[in-house]
Amino acid sequence: MGLLDGKVVIVTGGGRGVGRCIALDAAREGAKVLVNDLGGDEAGRGGEIGPAQAVVNEIKALGGDARADGHSIADWDEAHRIVQHALDAFGRLDGVVNNAGILRDKIFHKMSREEFDDVVQVHLKGYFYVSRAAADPFRKQNQGAFVHMTSTSGLIGNFGQANYAAAKIGIVGLSKSIAMDMQRFGVRSNCIAPFAWTRLVGTIPANTPEEQKRVEGLKKLEPEKISPFAVALLSDAAANVNGQIFGTRANEIFLFGQSRPIRSVHTAEGWSPDTIVERVFPAMDASFYPLHRSGDVFSWDPI
Repeated sequence: MGLLDGKVVIVTGGGRGVGRCIALDAAREGAKVLVNDLGGDEAGRGGEIGPAQAVVNEIKALGGDARADGHSIADWDEAHRIVQHALDAFGRLDGVVNNAGILRDKIFHKMSREEFDDVVQVHLKGYFYVSRAAADPFRKQNQGAFVHMTSTSGLIGNFGQANYAAAKIGIVGLSKSIAMDMQRFGVRSNCIAPFAWTRLVGTIPANTPEEQKRVEGLKKLEPEKISPFAVALLSDAAANVNGQIFGTRANEIFLFGQSRPIRSVHTAEGWSPDTIVERVFPAMDASFYPLHRSGDVFSWDPI
């Protein structure tokens, strides 16, 4: 008996990297899988069904059941067709893994409107579109699970990724809202910030010794290490796990904190700009967060 026996799961971006590993592991645990992948390049250009079909062939070789889907999550109607494809093929839907993504890295003061909009369109709007399409069948059957891929680029920060970071921190807010709005229907929504060497991560610049060292470390992180946690979140064994943010890196699993007040000051007289400058900023200075990047916080070698 597998953890996902009898369940139907959609994995977006399932043709390569982390998505492929999740699709395969979900199938190994008994799920029927709709492998969605546009088949484009790292920036989202082009498209073909080959990568998704290749994963479907792997799943069938394992004795599982899967279908390939080439619709784009970045379009409202096509996102709904992804969900309908799963319903038509398998008769139900139990889990959605929002994993598809693109990168268009550029330092902020040189980033174009198109580079910002395209990344947000895929990651944030696309995840909303697919989730919204799945919400109706989930609500009708009083159960369902969402797993959304976020990133420490949004949770912590990175250079040259204002578009990606904004989308990925937005996904955290989206997931929490889904969790709160749909918990009465037995629907769960959680995020994973994965650390793995993939096609997208392979586009990270490595122009300085520091960047080269970081990239060499990332190359050691296998996407196969991410998928077991995603599969566990999809299972009924995670029925009480909802609205959380996790991280996975090699053999490490992290639970991230969520924003809460850490320092407060008050006055009975009310504040003016002058008194804020005189009293508030100095009082809070020791609690300010430094401008760390993800690599500064995760400074130890993967375990």
